[in-house]
Amino acid sequence: MKHNDLIKQMTLEEKASLMSGKDFWQTQDIKHLGIKSIFLADGPHGIRKQAAAADHLGLNESIPATCFPTAATVANSWNIELGEKIGEHLGREAVSQKVNVLLGPGINMKRNPLCGRNFEYFSEDPYHAGKLASSYIKGIQSQGISACVKHFAVNNQEERRMTIDTIVDERTLREIYLTAFEMAIKEADVKAVMSLKT
Repeated sequence: MKHNDLIKQMTLEEKASLMSGKDFWQTQDIKHLGIKSIFLADGPHGIRKQAAAADHLGLNESIPATCFPTAATVANSWNIELGEKIGEHLGREAVSQKVNVLLGPGINMKRNPLCGRNFEYFSEDPYHAGKLASSYIKGIQSQGISACVKHFAVNNQEERRMTIDTIVDERTLREIYLTAFEMAIKEADVKAVMSLKT
C-alpha cells in the first residue's frame, strides 16, 4: 500500500499521534493500518538507549554501547572510509539494541567557537562535513537502520536555542549551511532529517 493511501485512511487524531509519539523515543503505532512503532535513539558517537525509564536528558542509565570518537576527531583524519566503517558498527549496534532510527550524524557548520555542540559536528567546511556525513550514513544504512542527519539548519549555539532569531542571507544559507545536508540527501540517500531539536 502506498503512503498516500495510508494517510487517506487515517483519522486526524491518528495523524497527530504520529507527530507526538508513544513516548519520548518511540513513534505511535496504528494497528488497524499495520503501522508499527519505531524506536529512535541518539547516536552520533554511540547509541544512547535507556534500559528502563527513558528521559530526553540522558539522566537514567543507558544500555552499554561503544563510544566512538567524536565527529570533530574523525574529521581530522579526512578519512571517509573510516567514517563508513564507524557507521557500519553503529548500525550493527543499533540492530542489536532494536533501534530503528539512529539520530545522527550531526552536520551543522562550526561557525561559532562557543557552540556547545561543536564536538558533534565534523567541520566548518560544508564539503568536508558533507563527505564525512555521507560516509557515516552509508555505513549506518547498510545495516538496515535509518540515519537521521541533524540539526537542520543554521544551528550555531546552544544558549537560547529555542528562541533565537538566526538571520542569514540566501547565498550564505545555500553555500555554507545547506550544502552538507544536500550532500547527505543526494550522495547517501539519508532516510531522515531532524528539522527541529528539543
